[in-house]
Amino acid sequence: MIPPDAQPSVRALPEPDRRLYPRYTVQVQIEIRPDGNDVPLRLVTTDLSRGGCYVQMLMQLSLGIRLQTTLWLDGYPIVIRGLVVTRHPQFGNGIMFVEFEGQGEQLLTRYLAAIAT
Repeated sequence: MIPPDAQPSVRALPEPDRRLYPRYTVQVQIEIRPDGNDVPLRLVTTDLSRGGCYVQMLMQLSLGIRLQTTLWLDGYPIVIRGLVVTRHPQFGNGIMFVEFEGQGEQLLTRYLAAIAT
């Protein structure tokens, strides 16, 4: 007999991947400047896509912080406005790319296409 307050065991379905672009495990130098802060953080990505990146950091940034990022692709700087969208304590932050300067979007797309092949 099942007690009246017992809940049936329901297996959680995995959430669908919400990313719009494929993600690549690649280490690229990145410089992050949170809005209102003149001191850049110099880090390395753990993964990268057209839509954003992930960086490991000991001291994470708060969710919602707007920032300027500079990716260094083959020695060429790509400047992108970004937004902190994930925060994992003692591990790192996910950054969503919001607005590319100049030809940055095309250069990043070409770079990612080259590493995908």
